[in-house]
Amino acid sequence: MSEHQHQKVVITGAAGVLGTWISQAFAREGAELLLTDRREDQVERLADELRHGGATVHVVESDLSTDQGQIELLAAIRQAWGSPDVLVNNAGIYPHGSVLETSTSDVRGIFEINVVAPFALSRGVAELMIEAGIHGSIVNIGSGAGLSPATGGAAYAASKAALHMFTRAFALELASFGIRVNTVQPGFAPGSDVSHLEDDYIEAMIRTIPLARTSGPGDAPEAVLFLCSPRASFVTGSTISVDGGRTAGTLKPMPAQTLGGR
Repeated sequence: MSEHQHQKVVITGAAGVLGTWISQAFAREGAELLLTDRREDQVERLADELRHGGATVHVVESDLSTDQGQIELLAAIRQAWGSPDVLVNNAGIYPHGSVLETSTSDVRGIFEINVVAPFALSRGVAELMIEAGIHGSIVNIGSGAGLSPATGGAAYAASKAALHMFTRAFALELASFGIRVNTVQPGFAPGSDVSHLEDDYIEAMIRTIPLARTSGPGDAPEAVLFLCSPRASFVTGSTISVDGGRTAGTLKPMPAQTLGGR
């Protein structure tokens, strides 16, 4: 039997590319899902697909940019299960703009989704887990931008840096309750969320990745599954980078004979 069989898993931002992949991975392993996203039509289509494959799926439309949306989601989780076993904080936004074009209102909006919502949900879910005596797992979806910012994404980078730090702080405080908190840092994954990007840009991005490819459904979702399994019972406060080596350092051209490879 799968180690995720009958796990109760909450996934935010489920309708996006990575959210879909993570949802599909847990569904294949026999988990019961509660999916949430502002894009109601898309998350319902995903839920129907997973149900067709035999999964049990609950859908909650929620706007996590508001306190009310966060409260309503926590109430729906309690009503569905009492407590989940897993929370995956995947929802996030990445408005692009220079620091001179980014208003303080923009920054607040980014932090509300990328930091405040996962903080509130993690705290609320932790309370449910403690009440139910569940030694659960919380996984935050980070970004290499939280370690090394790129031009045009200052507020996003700051929000992801904050997320990395609150992962570690939550891990310290929740360890005594048997609740583990970790981050998965995914790689660049072209899909519907970046469909506006030109092929030349995508090719240029690939040239910055040592393993020379984009991320796929068998990459970051597998790290999430691992962190939510008994195999990771001694892992908390950690970040797993699944980015093809992109954040390992700067990839510079070198003579082929020096590299000893391609």
